[in-house]
Amino acid sequence: MGAQALLQALAGIDPAPLFALSLLPYLLFLWWSWRSGRMPRLAFWGFCLTLLFVLITIAAALVAEGIYGKQLADVDPLHGGAEAFLTLSNLLVLLGFRQAGSKPTAVNKS
Repeated sequence: MGAQALLQALAGIDPAPLFALSLLPYLLFLWWSWRSGRMPRLAFWGFCLTLLFVLITIAAALVAEGIYGKQLADVDPLHGGAEAFLTLSNLLVLLGFRQAGSKPTAVNKS
C-alpha cells in the first residue's frame, strides 16, 4: 500500500470515536492529579477548564454549522470566543506552575 493510498484510507475514518476515547486518558490524568495532591491547585483548575473549552468548542461548532452553515474556523466571533477559554485555561496552568515554582523549597543540610 502506497503512502497516498494509506492517507486516503485514513481520511475516510470517522474521528469522533477517537476523540471520545481520548477523553478517558485525560480524565484519568485529572483524577490522578487531584488524588496525588502534587499539582498546584491553580494549574489543576486550568487543566479542568480545558474540558470546558472542549465543550464550548463543540457547542460553538454546532451553532456555526446550524446557523451559518460553515465550519467553526470560518465564523470568527464563535471561533474566537471558544479559543478564549483555551487561553484562559492555559493562563491558569502557567500561573499555577509559576506560583508553585517560586515557593522556596527546603534544603536538606546533612
